[in-house]
Amino acid sequence: MTTHEVAANQQSRALIETNKMIRNTYMLLAMTLVFSTVTAAISMAVNPPFMVYLGSVIASFVMIFVINRMQNSVWALPLTFLFTGLMGFGLGPILNHYLALPNGGEVVMTAMGMTAMTFLGLSAYVLTSRKDFSFMGGFLAAGMIVVLLAIVASFVLPLFGVHISGLQTAISAVVVLLMAGMILYDTSNIVNGVYTNYVMATVSLYLNIYNLFVHLLHLVGVLSDD
Repeated sequence: MTTHEVAANQQSRALIETNKMIRNTYMLLAMTLVFSTVTAAISMAVNPPFMVYLGSVIASFVMIFVINRMQNSVWALPLTFLFTGLMGFGLGPILNHYLALPNGGEVVMTAMGMTAMTFLGLSAYVLTSRKDFSFMGGFLAAGMIVVLLAIVASFVLPLFGVHISGLQTAISAVVVLLMAGMILYDTSNIVNGVYTNYVMATVSLYLNIYNLFVHLLHLVGVLSDD
């Protein structure tokens, strides 16, 4: 077998593995999104306090660490569904809040539609072009640090009597841009073989969609009040 034939076989095997990775990731992502929708509906019916959402956010950080440690074990899939189900349940109080508004149904459906179109459009672009967006990693990491600091400031500053008008809206706008970048970045890493575990790839894309929806919901809600 010649060197060119060996190289061709290696490329063929890599392509097969990549396509399998893409198929498994998006299949699991679809199932977790459906499961999250079910748990969100249950949460809306139960109507728990808003602290449940905050609790789900805090718990998610712990769950991500656990899933990362267990990603190659038999517990990876059950933990992923537990994680996404918990995140979905945490959405209940937020959705109930917006649905209680005069135009709440329109706000929720608009945010949901924008989230779906953004994710599908950006993912389709990367999947068809197979462009490498790994160069965005440093910028996205820096952006997330800035956002986390801004979120902390939004909770701490009011305790000292400092109120910055529009801070929450500005944070949401930045998060939406960052999540769009993260969708490009994560999809690129899946397509180009950087991610080799479909469970972690699914968790990454799920978080992008989740945060994109939550912050689009806030932005649409603010704009609808104007």
